[in-house]
Amino acid sequence: MKGEIAKEQKTFEQALQKYPHLRKYVDKVTKEFGKEPEYYLDFDFFKYYRAQFMEQVEKEGVNLIYPVTEPLFINILKRKGGDVFYNVIEPEMDDESTALYEKVMDRMIDKAQEVPVPDRTTEIKPILEKMIDEIVQVTKVKRRWQMGAKIPVTEEQYTIIRYHVLRERVGFSKLEPLFYDPYLEDIHCTGVGNLTAVHKIFHMVRMSLTFSTDLELNKYILEASERVERPVSDARPVVDAVMPDGSRVNYIYGREISREGSSFTVRKFADTPVSVTDIVNFQTLTSEVAAYLWLCIENGMNIFVCGETASGKTTTLNAISAFIKPDAKIYTVENTAEVTMPHEIWQHLVTREANKDTDVTLFTLLIAALRSRPNYIIVGEIRGEEGNVAFQAMQTGHPVMSTFHSGSVHSMIQRLTGHPIDVPIAFIDNLNVVLIQQAVTVKNRLVRRVTSVSEIERYYSEENKVITRKVFLWDPNKDEHRFTGYYNSFILEKKIAAMLGLTDPKDIYKELELRKKILETMVEEKILNYYKVFDVIKKFSIGGLENLPFAVE
Repeated sequence: MKGEIAKEQKTFEQALQKYPHLRKYVDKVTKEFGKEPEYYLDFDFFKYYRAQFMEQVEKEGVNLIYPVTEPLFINILKRKGGDVFYNVIEPEMDDESTALYEKVMDRMIDKAQEVPVPDRTTEIKPILEKMIDEIVQVTKVKRRWQMGAKIPVTEEQYTIIRYHVLRERVGFSKLEPLFYDPYLEDIHCTGVGNLTAVHKIFHMVRMSLTFSTDLELNKYILEASERVERPVSDARPVVDAVMPDGSRVNYIYGREISREGSSFTVRKFADTPVSVTDIVNFQTLTSEVAAYLWLCIENGMNIFVCGETASGKTTTLNAISAFIKPDAKIYTVENTAEVTMPHEIWQHLVTREANKDTDVTLFTLLIAALRSRPNYIIVGEIRGEEGNVAFQAMQTGHPVMSTFHSGSVHSMIQRLTGHPIDVPIAFIDNLNVVLIQQAVTVKNRLVRRVTSVSEIERYYSEENKVITRKVFLWDPNKDEHRFTGYYNSFILEKKIAAMLGLTDPKDIYKELELRKKILETMVEEKILNYYKVFDVIKKFSIGGLENLPFAVE
């Protein structure tokens, strides 16, 4: 259920001609706003002109429309100084189309007895589409319906009926449009009322979609949770599940525990991950920080990406994983499938937890991964006893990367050495590098920044503490990263330079500078796609500078 943008609607006029419901909406919003919405086929430009675009939005407001999939469109509406509103534009049923819809549904119920039951749920949609086409006949002239004959409908009515049949039977009812929008990150329902969401461009947006009663909201959650085979109930009111597209959802059922009414949160899953050049372009980190991580990861350092909730930890972990050597054997271990690897030799392990004897935990999967002798182990997030296994893996020479919920290196060490993780403090120096990432406000905009990169040097037994040093620091006043570890990096000089056999350890900074230039050139050349970035890294790994598709100054 991914958002495949309707590329054939290349102009606004083409879209308006094809979809009457879009024309009606545009006429309405133009009258209210005083100006016709701008039409964007996609937001690829945003990767290059993010700051300028958002400054204009803050100063002048915005009224734009973009397609997500046929026949769905989204209107982003913000008046100067106001909130951002997210309005779904979808075919709406009037009295006549509602009556026709009911007739079509009656016919489909009768016809369903003749159709074999499919083995997989993914096979249901084409069957329904075929049934609709066998039941209705699109006609330009209004004709009277006769019993036994095909039901005559106009082209507009066909679009409306087909959309609502599929939306209700194999989709997710009124939330269906949101799963097609590739620019949504999270969808929030905190009870009866309007929904909100986190948009990749416009951040928190207020939605036109609403659940007006407890009955409507509870019915939706019951049906949606059953569809993903994790049904909620009074006995089991809190449920985590995975949607068909890989998105994560948490349901909380009933007013007894959710005072504003049943609620849910969906974390969207992206088909193509954010690349390291994307996060450099977004200024989450600099090309110099990325080059440092490139050297660390390529040479098997153990790295934790730490931060609070919604700080972008998993996004950064996924992006920098492209630096793992292309021929490496990688095992990823997660509670929910979020990490995507571009490497050929990738074993993707996911837990199975339903409070039964057949549960497969993160701890179990991590032990299984160790037995397979991978070149790199990536743990989605360390929370419990699996942390001990991760540090044992580091001790036995298996590089590990993971995310960890912590706002500082100090609190990370406290959590790792405390219950229930219980890693002995003497083991902590098996971890090499710690990134701290936060969601911060820069020029009145919520952005994500790597606020520090620290190296764990050693465990100091006399004081029973871990010696660390910061090599990168983010300056909030200038919104800049400073390389405080330049010519003073323990990991680069004492570990990686020695592994590469450099006579002068300081020569490692020349290698870092080269990789920094490669990353900067990729950004300049607009090489931002995750898999294209990996392809460039792979070419450099195999053949050096001469193998790159561009010249490095």
